[in-house]
Amino acid sequence: MEHSPEGTGPPPRRGPSVDLDPTGIVTGKSPDRQRRQFLNYSFYRLDPVFRRLPADEQRVAAAGFIELVRKWESSDDLILRTYSLVGLRADVDFMLWRIAFDPLCFQSMEATIRRSQLGAYLSQVHSFLSLQRRSQYVNRMKGAGEGVELLPGQGNFLFVYPFSKTRSWYRLSPHARQGMMDEHIAASAPFKGVSLNSSYSYGIDDQDFVVAFDSDYPQEFVDLVGRLRYTEASLYTQRDTPMFTCAKAPIDAILAQLANMD
Repeated sequence: MEHSPEGTGPPPRRGPSVDLDPTGIVTGKSPDRQRRQFLNYSFYRLDPVFRRLPADEQRVAAAGFIELVRKWESSDDLILRTYSLVGLRADVDFMLWRIAFDPLCFQSMEATIRRSQLGAYLSQVHSFLSLQRRSQYVNRMKGAGEGVELLPGQGNFLFVYPFSKTRSWYRLSPHARQGMMDEHIAASAPFKGVSLNSSYSYGIDDQDFVVAFDSDYPQEFVDLVGRLRYTEASLYTQRDTPMFTCAKAPIDAILAQLANMD
């Protein structure tokens, strides 16, 4: 029987690609109890019936909603950013980006919205829930961590979409996934005017991730996404729609687009 020359045999077997003892039952280590931020991207549509109400009723309802949102903006428990989609998408009018350590804060705010006068005319068309954590892929490349930490609402535009990988992606070896993500990160590097806020939805919502890009330059974002279509990792995309272009605006300006505030 012939022997393979030294160094040409099969590579050594890799270890497991997941933590086999996450709760520490076997090793005795402490499980991860670090507080992390939850994110909620909530999209609303105003019933056209509202715009046919008497102007005084519209103004009173809008003023109450503005007061409600400003109260939550001043809360120590919640980070809140407001965005308009008027004229940018047909099925939604505005978006609330909410960030908190306790996801029940989202529930509390939503309850106050639904009890409000304007809330009777609002439909929550989409709502995405996710958890902030650092990507396992970015810290292996020099400089790749730039723009990855969560800095909500820095750009005039926020581009948001739910994102899921195929099951085939998770069957790849960690080495293969890292190689494709290195290409993905390198392809993104020239687009300095776009910052990524990526968060994880495993087990708490339908998608794997929620991807949000902050930018002042929509044209640069179009070029970035077009370029990423040619990377190998894009072959493993299962879902990346609906896509939302959100324009940063204070809540009073958004209500002025939607209601009779004169």
